[in-house]
Amino acid sequence: MPFGSTAEAVRAWVDGWVVSRGAAEPTREPWGFTVQVGLSKEVARHVLTAADGATVRKLAESSVAGVALKVFVPARTLAAWLPAGWGLLDGHAAFMAASLADVEATPGLPGGYRLSSWSRGGVTRVVVRAADGAFAARGQIAVTGTTAAVDQVETAPAHQRRGLGRAVLGTLAEAGAGQGARAAVLGATEEGRALYESVGWRVLAPLSAAMRHTEGGAP
Repeated sequence: MPFGSTAEAVRAWVDGWVVSRGAAEPTREPWGFTVQVGLSKEVARHVLTAADGATVRKLAESSVAGVALKVFVPARTLAAWLPAGWGLLDGHAAFMAASLADVEATPGLPGGYRLSSWSRGGVTRVVVRAADGAFAARGQIAVTGTTAAVDQVETAPAHQRRGLGRAVLGTLAEAGAGQGARAAVLGATEEGRALYESVGWRVLAPLSAAMRHTEGGAP
């Protein structure tokens, strides 16, 4: 394990995520961290490093719409703890980590694809475009000392299963290592988990998230 504990890895994730997204500095809480995000769909988030049903319910009952809970338990467990009016958020399954030296090197891209990258404000972004210039894949990494957070990895449906995700992850690992990071963390979907594991990432804990329902009925 590239971190001394899961709690240490979670702190690295929070620190890297706020840099990646331009969010406020995290506030330490007895149960984890609060981050002011400042978006209309997510005004803030509570990241719980020590979660139990009573803590989750208390936070949920005191949180307004637009405040997300990020909890390192299976989705079914979080669902059982939520009060009425709350629902699970899609796109959360596993909290993962990797030693950047162990992440598979960047493979070559299929013919016609072009990869570009740039760094600004502590964040390196990678974009792959198709031969016609259309978006194909992307990802970014924020380095905070010797650790980093990989974020917003995405491949367009029309360009999946062509090795583009592997190329993005390899490029991000090289960029992070080049800036002094030795280990990295990320939050994965169930679909993305297999890709990450295939290039050297390992699951540290389950990850699920929830938010209060809107008037339309969706979180």
